[in-house]
Amino acid sequence: MVDSASLFERAASAPPVPSGLPLVIALTGFTDAGGAVSQLIEHLRDDLESLPLAVFDNDILLDFRARRPIVTFDGDKLTDYQPSRLEFSYARDAVGQPFLMLTGYEPDFAWEAFGRAVLGLAEQYGVSTVTWLHAIPMPVPHTRPIGTTVSGTRTELTAAHSVWRPHTQVPGTVGHLLEYRFAQRGTPVAGFILLVPHYLGDTEYPAATLAAFDSISAATGLVFDGDDLRARNKEFLVRVEEQVRESDDLTRMLHGLEERYDAYMAGSTSATPMVHTGDLPSADELAAELERFLASRPTGDEDKRPGPLG
Repeated sequence: MVDSASLFERAASAPPVPSGLPLVIALTGFTDAGGAVSQLIEHLRDDLESLPLAVFDNDILLDFRARRPIVTFDGDKLTDYQPSRLEFSYARDAVGQPFLMLTGYEPDFAWEAFGRAVLGLAEQYGVSTVTWLHAIPMPVPHTRPIGTTVSGTRTELTAAHSVWRPHTQVPGTVGHLLEYRFAQRGTPVAGFILLVPHYLGDTEYPAATLAAFDSISAATGLVFDGDDLRARNKEFLVRVEEQVRESDDLTRMLHGLEERYDAYMAGSTSATPMVHTGDLPSADELAAELERFLASRPTGDEDKRPGPLG
């Protein structure tokens, strides 16, 4: 059995942390439709005042051959090496409210030991609630709000925000494991699954990250500045809608998605209309139609983010 205490190193100059703070968990891994979680992590780390409390050991938890570190090659030499980061941190939101966050990659190994380590840190810091997020592709239109499926023990959040409540078995993530373990301990926990348009699943879709922030705010009362994301999303949607207008096939496809979404939200009795695709297009078909407009980025963006379609 792996010793959970060996999985991380405590920060040497960690600040004093008040007890009773909410914990936000954002880990990339099995699915991240629309780049919702990866963009969320970027904003949490870069835009907020945060300090690591514990840094997890990549050599124990990460498969480097599956997720390789980034190196910078400059002419005849290497000038930078950027390993992946998995950190438990103390942060403040846009109005100065403190909270804790666990951000980074989903571990490839030692899930149970990782879970024990996270629960131990949460207990040490007296975490009040736990909120985690991930995003999956769904046959829904981008012209409607991004919905969520909410799991966990906070029934008030499920009642208010869960638009789809399936009875099924799915491949688990470490987020599911953490939710399950926190629930066993009696910690109030909520998991938000963002339902992202499947044809935009391989893009960096700013609306998906805005929906992630909205979910965190609903669960914790934390406040985030989404002005940059809203501006990016407005530009993104203009480009999508231009392409839709130019294609009769895309227009018909989008109308089909809208009709099924609206029927579902109105309480249609049709069998699982949100997941029964029938004659609806596949993600690949829609992505191929959109590629001409969405594959290009303004000059300068290529060195910041991967291309929207891979």
